[in-house]
Amino acid sequence: MAQLLIIHHTPSPHMQAMFEAVVSGATDPEIEGVTVVRRAALSVTASDVLAANGFLLGTPANLGYMSGALKHAFDTFYYPCLDSSRGRPFGCYLHGNEGTEGAERGIERITTGLGWEQAAAPVIVSGAPTKDDIQRCWELGATIAAHVMGT
Repeated sequence: MAQLLIIHHTPSPHMQAMFEAVVSGATDPEIEGVTVVRRAALSVTASDVLAANGFLLGTPANLGYMSGALKHAFDTFYYPCLDSSRGRPFGCYLHGNEGTEGAERGIERITTGLGWEQAAAPVIVSGAPTKDDIQRCWELGATIAAHVMGT
């Protein structure tokens, strides 16, 4: 069975709402043969990443960059997974009150280095997530899970 790994840092109610929507989309009953594994960014391991066929990354943008927790996750698994996870699809969702560009750029640089393939546009939300933002998070989860289903 294919595996989708959601690596997230969810410290706020806004991030929690986005995370729940992503999980809901990824676990839609129409998506078959995909196990969805959720790991907090501070607890993910290289083994988790190596076992996954695709990834969803969720982080707040803190001071113009991804959370320290997600950066720590990348630091933990980057070299052990560098050659073994190339070509796997990923997507990301970000929340910030302003200045999310640095977080998006940082994720893009690291995932490019890993050789991961961006399979959907990032969902970026400023302020409280609207109904449309939550729907976009659901669609992101479903899209990445569908890519994993096809692997």
